[in-house]
Amino acid sequence: MGISEVISLLSGIALFLFGMTLMGDGLKRVSGNKLEPILFRLAGTPIRAMLLGTFVTAVIQSSSATSVMVVGFVNSGMMKMKQAIRVILGAILGTSITGWIICLSYIDSGSGIQSILSTSTLTGVIAVVGIIFRMFCKKKIHHHIGDIMMGFAVLMFGMSNMSSAVSSLGTQPWFTSLLTSMTHPIMGILIGLVFSALLQSASAAVGIIQALSLTGAITLESGLPLLMGIAIGASVPVLLSALGANVNGRKTAVSYLVASFMGVMVCSSLFYIGDAIFHFSFLSMTVNPVSIALVNTILRFSILLVLAPFVDVLEAVANLVVPTKNEPNDPALKLEERFLTHPALAIEQSKATIADMARDAEKSVEAASGLISNFSEEGFTHVEDLENAGDRYEDALGSYLAKLTGVELSERQNCEVSKFLHTLSDFERISDHAVSIARSAQEIHDKNLTFTDDAKKELAVLISAVRDNLHNTITSFINEDISMAQRVEPLEEVIDSLCDEMKMRHVDRVQQGQCTIEHGFVFNDLITCMERISDHCSNIAVALIELSTGSFDTHMYLGRIKEKRSPDFEHYIQDYTAKYSFD
Repeated sequence: MGISEVISLLSGIALFLFGMTLMGDGLKRVSGNKLEPILFRLAGTPIRAMLLGTFVTAVIQSSSATSVMVVGFVNSGMMKMKQAIRVILGAILGTSITGWIICLSYIDSGSGIQSILSTSTLTGVIAVVGIIFRMFCKKKIHHHIGDIMMGFAVLMFGMSNMSSAVSSLGTQPWFTSLLTSMTHPIMGILIGLVFSALLQSASAAVGIIQALSLTGAITLESGLPLLMGIAIGASVPVLLSALGANVNGRKTAVSYLVASFMGVMVCSSLFYIGDAIFHFSFLSMTVNPVSIALVNTILRFSILLVLAPFVDVLEAVANLVVPTKNEPNDPALKLEERFLTHPALAIEQSKATIADMARDAEKSVEAASGLISNFSEEGFTHVEDLENAGDRYEDALGSYLAKLTGVELSERQNCEVSKFLHTLSDFERISDHAVSIARSAQEIHDKNLTFTDDAKKELAVLISAVRDNLHNTITSFINEDISMAQRVEPLEEVIDSLCDEMKMRHVDRVQQGQCTIEHGFVFNDLITCMERISDHCSNIAVALIELSTGSFDTHMYLGRIKEKRSPDFEHYIQDYTAKYSFD
């Protein structure tokens, strides 16, 4: 095997890996980037998790890619480790589909119908159609279909290169000697493991074994240990991807290694013990690409069957390998960089994170308003902690969403990202105003100020209205409930009226000597903070309503509803006016 054959083999591997990636990415985009959310949403039951792992891996052509996504799910808290292990078991089986696709590249040419179905003809036609879709069609869906076709064609050309490069190896004595040494199971498994780890792709490693099988020098006795080693070596890319993950993410990555290693050890032990007893004659059979694909599928299916009942054991072993450590529980830091190449997942994670931020903002307002009548240093510190968390949320989400805008998004996904970007600062500002309320409460406590009964009643009504509006805002945002969002602006108007009336009433009390100027400063500060919280609620609700229609113009929307109030708007105004009254 000369230098030209080596270069041809390496170029074939490169084309194969590129084609597989291009085809997998195209399939994901044609599916609308829905595969990844489906994976973690529907992986609730053991059987479903394994089937989904198998299906998604078969589509994206990579067990490593599926497992890396699963590591991201666990790392971000979207999936439990036990669920992840079941998905990984399915992924181990799903990656065997690539071997069957590769078999298409070995359809022999001939005359008549065979010449039409030959590899070269099939690959050429698919490549031409793919490039037409890619270059001359305007719709993105057609571009993605073209990517699938071009990826398939490149994969086939890569396999053709590999096959041509190794075709002369069957007559080489050193190659025959090497294969003879692989008949020892342990040696064959180690070689397959290293081979797969270096290529960073089990599918590519199996493809090369299929190409080598055309030399006629590989028997099942030497090929089976290689496939076993390849199954273990596929865990290396997943392990590398988890270097920056938290403890649970690293445990999940290790569980891939544990599952593949234990599965191979159990299956190989059972098989070779059976061989020692029954002396399987078929081990001396010469294999071809189809039989390699079949054996690879049977091996991986056997691993799945053997390990499926022992998910708890796999989890326990992973826990032993990666000790549990106490890590700071900061949800804002769980935005997965891995998901940026999977926009649907990145948006789901952003949505979950900003929902947590919104809930914290609501908690901060509730805690701060409670301090007005019952101040404590612990409560004040709690409000400050929530505000600091809000700052971290804003920084982390802002940076993450900015990166997300740089990848290809669908129209719906662009709308989601816009909604998050428009509302992010409003949630953060609500927490800021909660701290201002807490500081006013601290001033009331430190100066031993006491409001009149009327002032206390008015403040209680205003706080209740603001809490109601904030709850409606956050609920509508999290649930994407437009009908509830439409209630926010009517209540915001009522709150504005309450604030104006409270200021006038307080002036009257000051003139009558019931309150002092010092009381007035704190009282007005509380009113201003409550009013601004309600303003931010309005901003969030308007963004939710306007972006649901595909536009965003806050002033135009507010102008429309104030110029021509709908019956529903007037009805809400009346209800809230009656509910939140000082009389």
